[in-house]
Amino acid sequence: MSGFDFDAVVLGAGAAGLMAAIHAADRGRRVLLLEKGRKPGVKILMSGGTRCNITHHCDARGIVAAFGPNGKFLHSALAGFTPQQVVEFFNAEGVATKVEDTGKIFPVSDRALDVLNALLRRLERSGAKLALAEPAVDVAAIENGFRVSTPLRQITCEHLLVTTGGLSYPGCGTTGDGYGFARKFGHTVVPTRPSLVPLTTQPAWVPELKGVTIPDVSLKVFDGGPKPLSARRGALLFAHFGLTGPAPMDVSRAVSGYLEPAKLTLEIDFLPDVPEPQYEQFLQTETAANGKKLLAVVMADRTTRRLADQMVKLAALPETRTAAALSKDDRRKLVSLAKRMRIPLRGTLGYEKAEVTAGGVSLDEVDSRTMQSKRHPGLFFAGEVLDLDGWIGGYNFQSAWSTGRLAARFL
Repeated sequence: MSGFDFDAVVLGAGAAGLMAAIHAADRGRRVLLLEKGRKPGVKILMSGGTRCNITHHCDARGIVAAFGPNGKFLHSALAGFTPQQVVEFFNAEGVATKVEDTGKIFPVSDRALDVLNALLRRLERSGAKLALAEPAVDVAAIENGFRVSTPLRQITCEHLLVTTGGLSYPGCGTTGDGYGFARKFGHTVVPTRPSLVPLTTQPAWVPELKGVTIPDVSLKVFDGGPKPLSARRGALLFAHFGLTGPAPMDVSRAVSGYLEPAKLTLEIDFLPDVPEPQYEQFLQTETAANGKKLLAVVMADRTTRRLADQMVKLAALPETRTAAALSKDDRRKLVSLAKRMRIPLRGTLGYEKAEVTAGGVSLDEVDSRTMQSKRHPGLFFAGEVLDLDGWIGGYNFQSAWSTGRLAARFL
């Protein structure tokens, strides 16, 4: 037995922290999981509309791709805990899972609580100790280990794992504490910003379409240059503040990271599988054949009626305009609106509504084979506190499970 109170202390009982504490304790390590909130796994309960999208139906390469250039950091973590192994872990705990058409994997029950309860059952069986409503207010290096100070006590440990999350959903308690701890040990924190967050827009007509969902669009964010800052394809939902849904949220990182987001423009292709000439031919043929119909009714054959009505208005045509004798110029205006609608942006809804945080502890200073700090031996990081943020769809949970599991092998 060492002279420490615990072999390992894990800060933060979220996805990464719970998985790490379970597997470190399974190795026979004396583990304390400290959570400053009164309940563990609050963000797990909120995720996926309270359904918890635990991972994505793809291989490790698919997960890596979702994180862009930083994704390569995850190779070792994913090799040790693949999406399929995550599914098997929860299945073994009685949580049956299903794959939806989008590739997202959810519990069959559609209850995030089932996911959290499974983790808590495993945590209890592992022998790890869970302390709630006990925040770490300070961490310090001592000889061959660490001292963690809480309002209740001083705790010593050989290894320290920081899984305190980022700044997203601050109501869950994720207030960036881990960044301060990282800096204390000489780590660089890449500037943070909201990611997977809804977009706010400038035009007054956008909120008028509140509630309209388009299941498949292609989005691009432009700053005035010829190349998009970000591009993504997926579903879109009009809202009272602007745009939300998987596609807008996936490109939001580029918006929140831009110095003056109000100078950005979102370009939307509402018919990504239909080439422009083909859509123009459709309009030409259908308007000629259905001249007595309202123009918006003809257009609604390929999109929703409310969006079609709005496109007619944006083309400066009267809402009562029939399809008859549509001029070439008007037809091309409508084609442009369907295929290249440009919407000036205002920004995002910020951390309050962000699912994850972009930026965080620099990956250059963490050993991707162990999750151990390159700055201070015995210090580890996992989960969202790291400079890792992926697309919507379970990718970020997979990163948390895998990095937490990898760190547990060395705690």
